[in-house]
Amino acid sequence: MKIKSFLLFVAVVSFVATSCQNGGAGKVSLKTDVDSTSYALGILIAQQNKQSLETVPGGDQINIDLLAEAFRQVLKGDSTLFTPAESNEMVSNFFQKMGEKVAQENLEAGNAFLEKNKSREGVTTTASGLQYEVITEGTGPKPTAEDMVKVHYHGTLIDGKVFDSSVDRGEPAEFPVGGVIQGWVEALQLMPVGSKWKIYLPASLAYGERGAGGDIEPNSALVFEVELLEILPKTQNGQE
Repeated sequence: MKIKSFLLFVAVVSFVATSCQNGGAGKVSLKTDVDSTSYALGILIAQQNKQSLETVPGGDQINIDLLAEAFRQVLKGDSTLFTPAESNEMVSNFFQKMGEKVAQENLEAGNAFLEKNKSREGVTTTASGLQYEVITEGTGPKPTAEDMVKVHYHGTLIDGKVFDSSVDRGEPAEFPVGGVIQGWVEALQLMPVGSKWKIYLPASLAYGERGAGGDIEPNSALVFEVELLEILPKTQNGQE
């Protein structure tokens, strides 16, 4: 969950903010090369880790003032309320608990969304829990799990937030049918070439409890518009 990056980011930002007495860039006094380098180092570390605060479950609940005070105490060699070992255990337990809370909330939200969605006209639900609706039905062959395909896709969370889109990039994707998430493997083998479907995946057919990066949290249900453009020739996908 990028805990180390998160803590480093918050610590540097907090320390700089405290040192500058909550002032903006215009109130920072840089009198020496060391001052400038120190400030620049803070910028670089913060820039590298600025997304961590938003992606770590529970990160928005951290008390910045207390974090900054502990950071200052350690740097100055003052005594602290907890040992490093105690601190590590507390931090790990907190973020694990918050991660589990987010995962459960996502699971419940996804299940509620899919339960409502399955009753919509035109939506078909398979035995696995995959839901799909046909936007355009193609007339070509259906790929197998061993085939390589070319597709256009547009992926969103159930709230409509886009997390990945070959359509937005303007370039179709090519990949083996059997090498993607389970919901895609199933859906692609049901689609004739030329089809465009909208598919709805429960977390169990997507990235499950592990999630995928900052945008796809654990237990997230996903929505894709998928257009199957082509089954690539065997010679093109490396098969004989």
